[in-house]
Amino acid sequence: MHVALAAAAEQAAEHTNELPFPPVVFGLAAFGGLIAMLLVTYAFRSVGSRH
Repeated sequence: MHVALAAAAEQAAEHTNELPFPPVVFGLAAFGGLIAMLLVTYAFRSVGSRH
């Protein structure tokens, strides 16, 4: 039983999920998305007070 567990752990250690991009790219993409949403929100700042 211990041999089977050791073999399964060894195979699991070899199989890793790597990110397709460096972590910095995900941070910059999230920051860019939030800035885009901020600009869209800012564009509609005076819609309610037009009439």
